[in-house]
This record gives sequence, C-alpha cells and structure tokens, in this order.
Amino acid sequence: MVRDILIQSFVSSQGIVQDGMDIALVSWNRDNNKILFAGAHNALHIFRNGELITLQADRQPIGTYKFMKPFTTHEFQLQEGDSFYMFTDGYQDQFGGPKGKKFKSRQLLEEIKSVQHLSMVDQKRYLTQCFQDWKGELEQVDDVCLIGVKV
Repeated sequence: MVRDILIQSFVSSQGIVQDGMDIALVSWNRDNNKILFAGAHNALHIFRNGELITLQADRQPIGTYKFMKPFTTHEFQLQEGDSFYMFTDGYQDQFGGPKGKKFKSRQLLEEIKSVQHLSMVDQKRYLTQCFQDWKGELEQVDDVCLIGVKV
C-alpha cells in the first residue's frame, strides 16, 4: 500500500522513476502494548531490561525495485519499561571521531543502551551531544532522524 502510493508519486511524464527510500513504520496499540512493524532497510530496536531485541527490516527499499516482494510485518508484545528506537542511516554514516571514520550502527546502539536509565529528554540531549562531538568540525553528510519511545 505505502509502496504503491510512493511509486505513483514518482511517476513522471517520462515514465517510472527508478528511485525509492528506506523507511521504518510502526503501529502501536497502547491499549494492549502490541506493535506492528515493517521496515525497508531500517530495523526496529527494542531495549528490555538492558537487552537489545531487533526486529529486522526487509533488504529492499520502498519504491520501484528490481526484486520487489511483500514486506514482512512483525508483531511484537511490548512490556512496561521497554523502549523502542528507529533511526535513519544519517547518524551511523556520519564521519568523525579521532580517525574520521563512520559512527556505525553498532556504536549507536551501544550509546543508546548506555543511556537506558535516563529519561527520554535526557537521552535526546545525550545522543545529540554525542553526534555533535563525533562530527566535530566535519560537514554533516546526511539527514539525521532518531525516534525513541518509552513504554
């Protein structure tokens, strides 16, 4: 459904545009704490009692793609105290640090894990500063979006 809308949006007078995007979609039923998740290259990361649970995304973009297949919908039961996170590749692809390397998703997940004891406001403050410290004087290479929710 979302893919069809996107493909229609990309139709031009010259034909179909061969373009797409990575995305993570979550539907959260707050009455029963169930989530439905589907992702195009972007996973959903859940922290529960200090442990990381990752709901994997499909390895295809949304949009026109040579090997299009239906996206996997994951259903997951959240518990009180869980927190879940979605993010674009902008944070992890940022160059910086002492050697000018990429931040990487593993390092980002370690940073998120290290601040689980903080409020979401303080997590945002910490992760924003962490990104700025990593980037330093280098140019930001991409958009950065990180969404975290505490149950």
